Amino acid sequence: MEKTSFALWKRLETLYATKSLANSLVLKQRLFTFRMNNCELLRNHISQFSTF
Repeated sequence: MEKTSFALWKRLETLYATKSLANSLVLKQRLFTFRMNNCELLRNHISQFSTF
């Protein structure tokens, strides 16, 4: 069991933020297919993009 918040954060990062090839490909696919709707506000589009 981790005793500090830093150790806990690092443990969570290694478990859930892996930089695998599959993860990278999914993120690239989402980026390249991300399109803005005509009726959507620009600020909403940017905030949606930022949540990737």
